[in-house]
Amino acid sequence: MGAHPNTIVSAAGAANGRKTVLVTGAAGSLAKRVICKLQGQHQVIAVDFRNKVETDAGMPSYLVELHKRGFEDVFHKHKIDAVIHIGRIFTHEKTRQQRYNANVLGSKRLLDLSLKHGVTQTIIHSSYFVYGASAYNPALLDEDAPLKATEISQDLVDSVELESLANIYLWKHPSLNISILRPCNVLGPGVRNSMSILLSRPLAPVLIGFSPLMQFLHVDDMADAILLAFNQNQPGIYNVAPDDYVPFQEAVTQCGCGRLPIPSIPPALPKMISNALNWNAFFPPYLINYFKYPVILDGALFREKFGWKPRRNLNDIFSYYRKQKLAVGHS
Repeated sequence: MGAHPNTIVSAAGAANGRKTVLVTGAAGSLAKRVICKLQGQHQVIAVDFRNKVETDAGMPSYLVELHKRGFEDVFHKHKIDAVIHIGRIFTHEKTRQQRYNANVLGSKRLLDLSLKHGVTQTIIHSSYFVYGASAYNPALLDEDAPLKATEISQDLVDSVELESLANIYLWKHPSLNISILRPCNVLGPGVRNSMSILLSRPLAPVLIGFSPLMQFLHVDDMADAILLAFNQNQPGIYNVAPDDYVPFQEAVTQCGCGRLPIPSIPPALPKMISNALNWNAFFPPYLINYFKYPVILDGALFREKFGWKPRRNLNDIFSYYRKQKLAVGHS
């Protein structure tokens, strides 16, 4: 049986070693770490849709909107071999329509341009949110579990549609060598997602009667996972998560937060409280179910296939948030 044509392309790329890699979301904490790890070995193109990233000499940086026409200019200027798509607008940042334009239409444009310009590897950073949080979830969710997030909230439509889109391209266009990574909660210095913002606060809201098990991953370990996926180029869909977990209210305590109990009955009440107090950045109504029911990922496939093991434990992750609060207290 002959080699897959993509294998020949990859082998040719590996022979000269250096690839040109476009990284989206370059202003974010995770993307900065990935760029830092790629530098020196590869030519990196930094792209962001919020602000232009200051980069080292010799590294091109672009401020673009992925779904606008000007984005193709980047592909014309550079012969891009690989794309690492980390850039995502969070739910608390923009309106639903703006998020859909950026996260779904923008990603479609990125995939179409990658196809048109001969990109031979694509990594897409997704989220465990796509599985949906429900009392009926199995104890461990593997990659074949249905994506039920939209049954909970229309605010997660863009996350699920981005995944569905990437899935279609994964099977329809094997030349793109797509790897979809679904991490659990990513935390650590510089991370600005909802969970990180919540655990940075002196008082964290918790739902009375609920403390679901949760998984947490240090941002450095997630960057390592992306690099492994890039270096080994094994297309597919992968959960990225450690094999340990902790009750949410325990995580809140370990991060040095006081608990702010929120009534959980009737179900609409915590959403109303979150809206009324404008807590959308760290306790968004669409995520309330994730603070009720566990969403535990089975990360065995990624760990075994790529030989990945997180190097930071839960205390390494939580101590950052504890120290942050102590520093504020002493200042």
